[in-house]
Amino acid sequence: MVSGYIYDILGDYKFKISPLSFYQVNPVQTEILYNTAINCLDDKNNDVALDLYCGIGTIGIFASKYFKKVYGIEIVKQAIEDAKYNAKINNINNIEFFAGDVEEILPKIIEKDNIKPNVVFVDPPRKGLDKKTIQVLQELEPSKIIYISCNPATLARDISLLEDKYNLGIVQPVDMFPYTRTC
Repeated sequence: MVSGYIYDILGDYKFKISPLSFYQVNPVQTEILYNTAINCLDDKNNDVALDLYCGIGTIGIFASKYFKKVYGIEIVKQAIEDAKYNAKINNINNIEFFAGDVEEILPKIIEKDNIKPNVVFVDPPRKGLDKKTIQVLQELEPSKIIYISCNPATLARDISLLEDKYNLGIVQPVDMFPYTRTC
């Protein structure tokens, strides 16, 4: 019997992936990507992190041991169901996931829980961050934004929109499709 799910392991964590959920297709490079992001943390003892566009919770779960609380937001409801399950099977109790559009859900969570994140991880779709989310990030003023991008054009655009409050620190490419050739 086919369950309709795939399971994979990244680092010390196991992940359930449903057909409608986004997942990096190269787990070896994904682990390198996430460790690179974690290594950008100045302090490994932080209070609160946001994992925006969290998918099935991989980045938030990976980072959870460095924070007292992590909040993940994703628009795909099935991905959030997977994220909650993934936190459970990995015994991660300091993470909470919310289904909805980041630009709508993020301000509600901030107001409801009165959160002040130290670090924000963003891994947006190719279209990048929307203007409302950029505005909220500027108002929140986390000490660090770790931006994972698959689109250099929207990454550059978003960095330019954030540069009045933030300085670009590190740019580290990670080849998610090694041994492939471009035409």
